[in-house]
Amino acid sequence: MQTHATVHLVRHGEVHNPGRVLYGRLDGFGLSELGHRMADGVADWFRTRAEAQGRVPAVVAASPLLRAQQTAAPIAAALDRPLGTEPGIIESENRFEGMSGVAARLRRDPRLWPLLRNPMRPSWGEPYRAQAARVLQVVDRVREEAVAAQGPGAEAVLVSHQLPIWVTRLAVEGRPLWHDPRRRECSLTSVTSLVFEPGRPAPRVEYHEPNRALLKDASSLPGA
Repeated sequence: MQTHATVHLVRHGEVHNPGRVLYGRLDGFGLSELGHRMADGVADWFRTRAEAQGRVPAVVAASPLLRAQQTAAPIAAALDRPLGTEPGIIESENRFEGMSGVAARLRRDPRLWPLLRNPMRPSWGEPYRAQAARVLQVVDRVREEAVAAQGPGAEAVLVSHQLPIWVTRLAVEGRPLWHDPRRRECSLTSVTSLVFEPGRPAPRVEYHEPNRALLKDASSLPGA
């Protein structure tokens, strides 16, 4: 029987990326001005939630990449929690990393075509199953840490990236991991909450968009 707890998977805010590079795990891609506003907005959302519940999340951690750390910092400050780093929730590996205009390059460069041989895996990067497995390993560990610190009903916040969050959601919902990147429900600074309840074999998923009003002004690359 699973312990009742909630682990929130938060996508980072908008990144300063005028060259529209598929940045992946590259260093130096931090939040834009709008991205910082988004980080403050999701921090306010968690603060309001904690005030309503009378308890703050026991754990706040982020991927080691700059954009995730910058998104998580206001959340940790708002909740008066130390900010941890979790390498297991880093962005996925991608052979197109560092490229801009990927679709156009694929059309004109046959040398890249072998990378597309198996989109269900996918053949151009880290397998979807591997991504979900490493994220869920972190989720299970921080869930237990949170419950050990606060008891049943404890919560944890993990700031990660769109693709790892999305395939983790697909995995816990028992859906196929292959998907159209344009159809991911995982907007900038969205919160995908995994709610673990006694008697349920898998967590229930809740989805929130604390910065819905800001999304119209944001630019985003699929998979970024």
